[in-house]
Amino acid sequence: MGQSSWRHLAARLVDVLTSRPLTGDEGIEVREWLRTAELEAFFDQPVADQRHGLSCARFVASRLPHREDLIRSALLHDLGKRHARLGPIGRSLVTAWSKLGGRTKSRAHLYVQHGEAGAGELEALGVEALVSDFARHHHGERPPSIPAADWDVLQAADRDRTRRKSESGSPEWGR
Repeated sequence: MGQSSWRHLAARLVDVLTSRPLTGDEGIEVREWLRTAELEAFFDQPVADQRHGLSCARFVASRLPHREDLIRSALLHDLGKRHARLGPIGRSLVTAWSKLGGRTKSRAHLYVQHGEAGAGELEALGVEALVSDFARHHHGERPPSIPAADWDVLQAADRDRTRRKSESGSPEWGR
């Protein structure tokens, strides 16, 4: 792992540790984009993942405001992480270990494979293929089911680290 990767991992840890719960207005914003079945899953995520999803959704909405499917994809892409039940330190250690080539099992493996877990859950909720496919593949190669232009916007949203401040004063974070 290069020096910039370690800095990135440290910055993510700080962002996660300083994330604040969504404000009432931010919760309303999320509710306007998600369907009823998706809301419980979204709000069951750790605060930092909720904030990251909202940040990604805002990024997509600022570029493609009429693409509700892409906005929902951005909100829900990390849904599977919550099933690993790892705190910020555990998540950072697992990420570092896997980047160093270490093998994972149990909860750590579930965290590393969160895309697959989230996609399966989203499919069970009846989302369209684009939403579940982005959750499944967002750390890998673009699947044929997602047009390149849509993929590029979603990837840019997930990687946006401009550190805009939200209404609650917490940093918004991405990977």
